[in-house]
Amino acid sequence: MRKKRVLLFSEGFGTGHTGAAYALAEGIKRLSPDVQCRVIELGKFLNPTVAPWILSAYRKTVSSQPKLVGMMYKTQYHKSLNRLTKLALHRIFYTHASQVIEQLKPDLIICTHPIPAAVISRLKRQGLDVPMYTLITDYDAHGSWINEEANRYLVSTSRVKSILTGRGVSPDKVTVTGMPLHPKFWERSNKKLLRKELGLADIPTVLIMGGGWGLMFGKEVMKSLTARTNDIQLVFCMGSNDRLVAKMRANPLLNHPNVKILGYSSEINKLMDASDLLITKPGGMTCTEGQAKGIPMLFYSAIPGQEEKNCQYFVELGLAEELDSDVVDKWFSLLMREYAGLEELRRRRLAPDRQQPSHCAAAVLQMLGKPAAGTSAELRGARVAAPARNEEAVYVTP
Repeated sequence: MRKKRVLLFSEGFGTGHTGAAYALAEGIKRLSPDVQCRVIELGKFLNPTVAPWILSAYRKTVSSQPKLVGMMYKTQYHKSLNRLTKLALHRIFYTHASQVIEQLKPDLIICTHPIPAAVISRLKRQGLDVPMYTLITDYDAHGSWINEEANRYLVSTSRVKSILTGRGVSPDKVTVTGMPLHPKFWERSNKKLLRKELGLADIPTVLIMGGGWGLMFGKEVMKSLTARTNDIQLVFCMGSNDRLVAKMRANPLLNHPNVKILGYSSEINKLMDASDLLITKPGGMTCTEGQAKGIPMLFYSAIPGQEEKNCQYFVELGLAEELDSDVVDKWFSLLMREYAGLEELRRRRLAPDRQQPSHCAAAVLQMLGKPAAGTSAELRGARVAAPARNEEAVYVTP
């Protein structure tokens, strides 16, 4: 019998969209190894010369003019991409998309970015007979995600489902699966053993992530962070920004045995387990990974638009706070004075009745008609394509 094939299309605007695609692909393969998954950043794959230039321009705009990005997000918030835009995208960047699909012959296409979703929806209008699911990778739903031709939307929360149905999407087409998580985030490992493995001291530890592009925060917050390095370990993970990593390593303020400065890491799951507090930008994937690990989060420099919405969602749940020097001082004092209490808080956030991290992958397999074949621990609570009852539960921060 021919194996089922899932083709996941993304784009490289930030790291979250493609990260979500790979996380879902790995989750599907963990639960059902005979399902074949392929992840493609469609624009880069079809246009390797032009696409990097566009992504570079986007990165510079986000870094230098975040208010402009926010304004564009808000003014277009309720609008889908129109047919003329879809035609232009197809003609300029995606002319050969149908050939890729014909060659790979998927049973299901999942899009984790609005642009490939728009392109595939246009192909479906022209006769493409492959189901297309749109996986929304944040805790909000911009109008650009919506296409009449989408067979189903996979969303993070019931709140996002309400946004879609409020814009005319049939409730039957929206499934609350939670965000996909790479299997590395499905379980928690021993903190002491991980610290030894990673070469970290066994003291209160703060993981500071700079986003996929290594974006950072202001001097006042940095001064607050480095004021207690004799007692609290700082692990900076700066993504792909090699220039910033070199600059930080040359900074005398960060020249301390309890300060570690890393670039890109494929072991974020281990770093989260080894840490007691996460400071990060509120990208959809990073927020979800932090929630799965039960680690308290402090958010900084939310990009106006979807990251602001992510920030708002997790702050309202009591799983995070917005970063400033006073908040840093409060949490660092807690790390020094109430360390055991914070660890207990983390254990409560990992209660057995929470929505399982494997849920999104299991839900997709169910819709694909493939039974999940993972271990009992992986499958626990993940067999039904619906959110756990405490999806919107509130966890109060200290």
